[in-house]
Amino acid sequence: MKKTPLALVKERFESKDKLVEAVQKLATAELWLDRMNEVKGLSRVSNEKLLRLHDVLSAVKKDFGSREKLIGAILEAEKRTKDEGYKARLQQHPLPRLLDQYRAASKRRARDAKAAAKSA
Repeated sequence: MKKTPLALVKERFESKDKLVEAVQKLATAELWLDRMNEVKGLSRVSNEKLLRLHDVLSAVKKDFGSREKLIGAILEAEKRTKDEGYKARLQQHPLPRLLDQYRAASKRRARDAKAAAKSA
């Protein structure tokens, strides 16, 4: 049975305040585009979104270290390392979208490599 977002927050962080604090610690300038509504802040965001955001920030920090390195990995996976216009567009995307795009590009590249090996 799948746990509710509130149960996951209590299990992993004890309270929503601690989850918000953990997300704010990870949301540094090298990972995060600050487009947040200053009036509402992170404390008004749903538990489910905060959990996903924490997971994405943690994964990117662990696997890539920074947003720029993730963008570089996307460009490598899509074989577009010299495309400055595409790189500029990627820099405007939020981090969860970039991570999803990297995962999709990696799967595509692996599938294409497998197909090329099969046909050779």
